[in-house]
Amino acid sequence: MKAIVWTKYGPPEVLQLQEVEKPIPKDDEILIRIYATTVTAGDCELRSLKLPIIMSLPLRIWIGFLKPKGTTIPGTELAGEIEAVGKDVTLFKEGDQVFGAAGMAFGANAEYICLPERPGDMEGGVAIKPATMTYEEAATVPFGGRDALHFLRQGNIQSGQKILINGAGGSIGTFAVQLAKHYGAEVTAVDSTGKLDMLLSIGADQVIDYTQEDFTKSGEVYDVIFDVIGKISFSRSNRSIEPNGTYLLANPISQMIQGLWTRMTSGKKVIMQTAAGTIGDLIFLRGLIEEGKINTVIDRRYPLEQIVEAHRYVETGEKKGNVVITVGHNDKTE
Repeated sequence: MKAIVWTKYGPPEVLQLQEVEKPIPKDDEILIRIYATTVTAGDCELRSLKLPIIMSLPLRIWIGFLKPKGTTIPGTELAGEIEAVGKDVTLFKEGDQVFGAAGMAFGANAEYICLPERPGDMEGGVAIKPATMTYEEAATVPFGGRDALHFLRQGNIQSGQKILINGAGGSIGTFAVQLAKHYGAEVTAVDSTGKLDMLLSIGADQVIDYTQEDFTKSGEVYDVIFDVIGKISFSRSNRSIEPNGTYLLANPISQMIQGLWTRMTSGKKVIMQTAAGTIGDLIFLRGLIEEGKINTVIDRRYPLEQIVEAHRYVETGEKKGNVVITVGHNDKTE
């Protein structure tokens, strides 16, 4: 089968299209013929490992200190069709259309992948694909959708609350805007100029162009500030959040010290953690999607053979929502 092989840490060119052995499912696994996968900002960070030592060291221990070892095919999100099932599998059958994630096992940037029917904590999991979505659309949900859902639940978003989402134009942010509206919140979305019209189109009540305006100087006060990208200064933003408000930090390492200090010295709640999506989350999101309450935003599509170009584009920071990789089988990607 064709797969992208992660040869070492570095620029997009370290990713190579190669022929590798097609996996065979174990007794408790399903073999998925992948039709669509994605490239996220997180994929680019992992590929390069240009991260603070507190983040890069554990990842090097997990993946390989000098270069990737056991995990040589990147990618986490996927949508496709089950081609075969192990003898102990009971939840799925051949021909099921599914979407999900490989988790920290990676391996989704390929034509096929084997995943356990019942995943462990770090293994992602899959569910039946939303009937109203194409494979390309469904592949974007497991990361951005589940992370957004996780943090908004942790923040206990209530109808009538005001939430500001910083970095709203990416994979997590676009789902967070729609989910916050679903929960009845008033949403202010912050991102760059080219993403503002898109954010209004998916339901944001107000938008702020961070290249032109500092939201902390507007005088507006929010019940929740969701910082998707880890760029907010607590010292400035404290005046923009209610005394008992909540900070949600999706990229907590860069803000850990400030966040802990704010938590200890004020009545504000600071939630700093890594989201751990479940299959139940996928099923919940599928229901909202099929009811027409949330959808996905796809900026660009690239064939598997052009994944280097996809990584280059994602690293510009200009992507709106999601970048999708179509994986062969062209008759099945629409």
